[in-house]
Parts: sequence; C-alpha cells; structure tokens
Amino acid sequence: MLYLSHSLRSVFAQSNSIFVPTNEDTMKLIDFMQEFPNEESCENKLREYREKQGVVCPKCGCTEHYWKKDKKCFECKGCHYRQSLKANTVMHGSQLPLMYWFTAMHLLTSTRKSFSASELQRQLGHKNYMPIWAMLHKLRSIMGKRDAQYQVCGIVEMDEGFFSTETPEGKKDEPQKRGRGSQKKTAVLVLAETSDGTPKKTSDKPTAVKHIKMLVINDLKSETIDGKVRMYVNPSSTITSDDSTSYTNIKSLVSKHVHQVIEPKQVGKILPWVHIAISNAKRLLLDVYHDIRPDYLQSYLNEFCYKFNRRTFGDKLFDRLVVAALAYKNEFRYNIA
Repeated sequence: MLYLSHSLRSVFAQSNSIFVPTNEDTMKLIDFMQEFPNEESCENKLREYREKQGVVCPKCGCTEHYWKKDKKCFECKGCHYRQSLKANTVMHGSQLPLMYWFTAMHLLTSTRKSFSASELQRQLGHKNYMPIWAMLHKLRSIMGKRDAQYQVCGIVEMDEGFFSTETPEGKKDEPQKRGRGSQKKTAVLVLAETSDGTPKKTSDKPTAVKHIKMLVINDLKSETIDGKVRMYVNPSSTITSDDSTSYTNIKSLVSKHVHQVIEPKQVGKILPWVHIAISNAKRLLLDVYHDIRPDYLQSYLNEFCYKFNRRTFGDKLFDRLVVAALAYKNEFRYNIA
C-alpha cells in the first residue's frame, strides 16, 4: 500500500517562490493527505468520480455495469467487457500509482506557480524521470483541451510575446540572430478578455481581466493569426491591438478592430493585460524551468492559463481537473531525442 512520503510533505516547506497557494480557499496539503492517505483512497475516489460521470462500455456502448471489487474494474452488464479505473482517461495505460496522479493534480491546482518534474520525481522517490515528466505533460495537455472549448469575447486585447526556448537541433549550426527572429525565441499569440472597455477614473486600464489565451505560433503571417482568431475569439468581439501587418484581416473576423501605432512606452497603457500576462508567464517559466524545448512550450502555457482562468475556483479546482482527466483520453506524444 502506497503512502504519501515524508519527503513529499517537505516540498511545501520549500521556497514560496515555487509553491504559493492560488488563494486562501485552495485545498491545503493537510486536507489532501487526510482525504487521500493511500492508494486505496485514491481508487475509491476515482471510482466515485467515474460513476458520477457515467461509465460507458467502449465495446457495445452500454451505460450499465458491475463493479468487480476483486479485479478493481468495471464489467459491462450487456457484453461483460471489462475496463480498469484508468481506461479511456488521460491515465489510460499508465503504470504509475493513482497516488502519483492525485498528488500531481493536487500540486498543479494548489500552487500559484509550478514545479519541475525532476523535483516531483525526487519527492515521490520514483526511480525514473520520464514517467513523471510525461504524467505532468499529459495533465497540462488536458488543461489546454479544457480551455480550448471556450472563446474569449467582449473587449479583447491582442499582441505577441516572444519566449526564450532551447534552440532547435536543426538551427544550432545557423548564425545566431537577435530580437524576434532569434532561434532562441518562440512566438506566442496572447489574447486577454477584459470585463468591459470602461476605464477607471484613476486609470487608463480596463476594469479587470477575465480570461486569457496563450497560443504558440510558428510564424507571424496574417493567415496564421487569422486562423487563431477564428478559432478562439468570438465574432461579436472588439479586438484592440497594435498596427502590425499580421493583423490586416482581423477587421473581417470580428465586430470591431481597434488598432494603432503604439510607442514602446505606451504599450502598458493601451494593452495592459496582455503584457501583464506575458510578463508573469515569463517570470514563472524562468523561475522553475530551464531550456524549454519549443515543442513543449505550449504545454507549460496551458498550465499557466488554466490556473489563471480558474483563479477563483478555490478547492473546487482539484475536482475540476480530475473530471477533465476522465473526460479526455491521452493524446500527448513526445520525442526524447
């Protein structure tokens, strides 16, 4: 029977720069340990979640089943097909204990920033790094899928950010460029939905930011930007941006496009929330990770946006992530070369 190790408890005693609660209502470590002290408690909870969501037989589509306690699996009442607790979820095929998955989901939803896979591996006392690394990326993948269901709308700020990443293998021998074209930079389209466009009396900023999206893009061509806007911005929205040539077609995709040439010193006033989001995301990545490969940058941004967009959920955020873990099969693929 697997128990939460003493070393894992110490992870929360480390620097607050890494482990900071999203808000005071988030599930605390002591509460998590009391609710999930061992593998059996995690199995019982996952079974409860799955039965609440509805267990569907992948073979015949029947929604009625038996629980085989000795086998720890569901058996279809129609065709008697059996499926495990992890089957057809993001945990499908994983050999890691459920305790690991629940612990990772708790840490992802109870911390303001993040943590590295190597640190989680060390605290869990697991021998191999890659299964822990892959588990975290699978969870970040479903965070992205959940957010992809929703469009931003209303008043939307839009701009690009350039994040430091590892130079791709195929470009390491090329002459190193600087600025936006650098091989060490990856472009990200950032969208920030504000509550309304009414400035406060004492500030030029909109009253608040609701939701954000951060989308890795391969280039700054207008066709690339148009595709992202069609997918992630409601057509009734008003987009505010600079006068970039990448945005020439935006006016045909939304209700209104407000664009102007913006001096560097004015960016913080005209597009405040986009650049606050970019700054915060960059700081988080620099604090926790090193040499992020461009292929995996989106995964880390998924986590940042998921937690930001649900910053008021409190202790319900853990439950939401577990439900998402059951709703999506694993599609995360990686190349360790």
